[in-house]
Amino acid sequence: MTSDQSTGERRALITGATAGIGAAFARRLAADGWDLILVARDAMRLTGFAEELTAAHGRRVETLPADLSTDDGCATVERRLAAEPAVGLLVNNAGISLNTPFLRSTAADEARLLRLNVHAVMRLTLAALRTMVERHDGAVINVSSVAGFGPVMPGSTYSASKAWVTNFSESVGLSARPFGVRVMALCPGYTRTEFHQRAGIDMSRTPRWLWLRAEDVVDEALRDLRKDRAVSVPGWKYKLAVAALRHSPRRLVRVVTGDTRGRVSRDRD
Repeated sequence: MTSDQSTGERRALITGATAGIGAAFARRLAADGWDLILVARDAMRLTGFAEELTAAHGRRVETLPADLSTDDGCATVERRLAAEPAVGLLVNNAGISLNTPFLRSTAADEARLLRLNVHAVMRLTLAALRTMVERHDGAVINVSSVAGFGPVMPGSTYSASKAWVTNFSESVGLSARPFGVRVMALCPGYTRTEFHQRAGIDMSRTPRWLWLRAEDVVDEALRDLRKDRAVSVPGWKYKLAVAALRHSPRRLVRVVTGDTRGRVSRDRD
């Protein structure tokens, strides 16, 4: 995103845009003068949210109903990313977790998780970068998770999918940077959204001090993007946790997470 772009020319596409971190990105960017393209499965909810943002901020808001766990849904968004007017910022926020450990899961559920958390992120990032690299302008934020830095969720494949998102974002970011395009992995910890409720995950025992506000996650993400950081970890407590996960011996991490006997637990974000 070049500094000489006029406010009216800035356009962001956000997936999973009607709730949680996606909705917080939409509200913040609309307030900052961005036009928006909102992607989610629920067309009625998309329309209502778009009307809310237009009324509050006077920005143009397109809606794009699509299920990104399907090829057709991804293709719909890919076509918009390749079209004009150009998208200057892509926020890949859509994702799921499963409230079932791997040993009791099904291949169909695991495949859906991979299609949404991994495959859709890859396809949409590639579609966006093709046009951004040609323009020498643009940015991609891929929403990952602190969980991706280690096997902290015994029995869960969610953390593995987010490890891929972080590594992928860092790697393709290196190839996009010479063209003036930024790619950043956003890795929040526990954030108050609808994420856990939709997955049927009981978070009532999680200490209050561990929770982040979606608005604070977005503020820090956009600051880190301006600073050209490859990975953004909002909140000092999660920065410390990531440092510990990255530098602690794997055996110690397994002991701390209770995985030494191959136990499984419910998924958490």
